[in-house]
Parts: sequence; structure tokens; C-alpha cells
Amino acid sequence: MSSISTRNRTAESPERVSLAPLGDTSTFADRAYRALREVIVSLDVYGQPGEMRLDERRLAQDLGISRTPVREAMAQLEREGFVRSIPRRGVYVVRKTKREVIEMITAWAALESMAARLITLNAADEEIARLHAMFTTFENGQLHAKLDEYSEVNIQFHQAIIAMSHNRVLIDLAENLFAHMRIIRRKTIGEEDRADRSIRDHMNIIQALENRETDRAETLVRQHALGLAEHVARHADYLD
Repeated sequence: MSSISTRNRTAESPERVSLAPLGDTSTFADRAYRALREVIVSLDVYGQPGEMRLDERRLAQDLGISRTPVREAMAQLEREGFVRSIPRRGVYVVRKTKREVIEMITAWAALESMAARLITLNAADEEIARLHAMFTTFENGQLHAKLDEYSEVNIQFHQAIIAMSHNRVLIDLAENLFAHMRIIRRKTIGEEDRADRSIRDHMNIIQALENRETDRAETLVRQHALGLAEHVARHADYLD
């Protein structure tokens, strides 16, 4: 009887798991991760010949920290597909293959088109109206003179579409994927006539969102993303 009683108490009140206090190293690792990730997504990975090697020791010196948090940051970045570690050679920034880029864009098309659907159903008019303001500086044929600036606005537009869905799971799923997408969007925006077509597509998307045309908004966003996939398939030979 007493043994049964003891087992019941154990089941109802499990022993407390003991953890050591977190040290400063985890904080440094987080900071190193964020810094390295931001640098990597800003690199012209596909415009550079050869592979980009990351020097762990030099990175630690630049950040003013020890190599341990840098190593932890590298491990996290490798799990997210930004770098790869090659034994006895070092850590390199990942260059996605054409197939991998197209698959990422296809997955993004699914997420962003669902976000557009949710915007038409749930977003406030004021939120949608703010999308228009992003493009006011590119009127009167000034787009090509400000292509670098437009590239950043283009990225912000797609981030805004995801954020305005107000769906936490969708936002979390898109976060890492979009970091990879930023690299290829920045690379392709100046190719062919993509910038001009991008503006037209965005304005049509905004109109559909404002009019709460759910199916049309979803379709336009999906087609816009898949248009990028088609462009990559036909023109991005530097990915092969």
C-alpha cells in the first residue's frame, strides 16, 4: 500500500529538473549569430567567383568575442542552410543550386499567397494603405536611377505581406525562408525588365488587397512569386 502511495506521489509531483544558470556565452552566441546572418544575407553570393570561406578566428576578433560563441553561431547558421562546414577545410557560405532556389521560391509562393488571402479577410484598411507609400519615390520614370533603393523596398514589400497576415505560424515558417530569398531577389531585380514588371505586379496586388478581392489577390501574389521562379529557371545560369 505504501509503495503504491509513493508511486502516485511521484507521478503527481515529478522531481524538479535542475539547470545551471545561463552564462554570458549564450548572449554572445546570439549576438554573433544575428551579426553573421545579417552579413551573409547581404553578400552578393552569386555574383562572386568561387566559394566564400569564413575565418572563425578573424570573425571572433572582429566581433570582440572568443571563438566559442562564433562556433555556436556557425552551427546554428549551418542548421538553417546558410553555411556548411567541410572537415579540414573550414566553413563556407552556401551557394544554392538552381533547383534549390526554384524549390524555395515555390514554397514561398504558397506561404505568401496564403498571407494575401488572410490580409483581404483580416487586415485593417490602414495597413493595406501603407503598402502604397512604399512606391511613391519611384514615380516619373526614376526607377532605374534608384535600383538599389528599389531592391530594398521590394524586399520590404514582401516582408510586409507576410507580416500583415497576422498568422504567427505562417510568419515563423517564412522567416528563415525569406532570408534566403532576400539574396536571390537582390541578385535578380536588375536582370531583364524585372524591376518594371515588379512595380506593375505590386500595384495590381495592392489594388486587389484594397478591394478585398480574396481570390484575385491570392492568385496575383502566387503568380508574381512563380514568375521569379520562371526567371531563375530561364536566366540564372550562374546558379549551375
